[in-house]
Amino acid sequence: MKKALLILTTAILSVNCLAQSSPSAKPVYDAALAKKLGADDYGMKKYVMAFLKEGPTQLKDSAANMQLQMAHLKNIGRLAAEGKLVVAGPFLDNQPLRGIFIFNVETVEEAQKLTETDPAIKAGALVMELHPFYCSAALMQVVPIHNTLQKKSMTN
Repeated sequence: MKKALLILTTAILSVNCLAQSSPSAKPVYDAALAKKLGADDYGMKKYVMAFLKEGPTQLKDSAANMQLQMAHLKNIGRLAAEGKLVVAGPFLDNQPLRGIFIFNVETVEEAQKLTETDPAIKAGALVMELHPFYCSAALMQVVPIHNTLQKKSMTN
């Protein structure tokens, strides 16, 4: 009987310990971080998502194309450093839909003004389709985290 009681007690304590460290345990709310990142009560915020599409102008000269690409990447870096761009990246399947941006702005009009600073947009090599987007405020941490992971710069 004592042995059965000991096994039962051990099992209960083990389950309790696992429950406390399980991924399903609710994390502690961090009000200061939520405020800093602009989170609402759901931990979410407004952004604008841009789908970058192949534009009507495609450069045939590979040197000119590379120069335009570098200017495009430098603009991405500038917008990220200013906190206006939280995610950017290309699609890898060489289709007319080339990539995405997620802008840290609340309106499509604000995002439109930012897209007009992109050399690839100005040249007609890319066009952007903009959509209001509601997502986790944690996206605001992508650029600072990325900067700690980046061994080399794409623009150097």
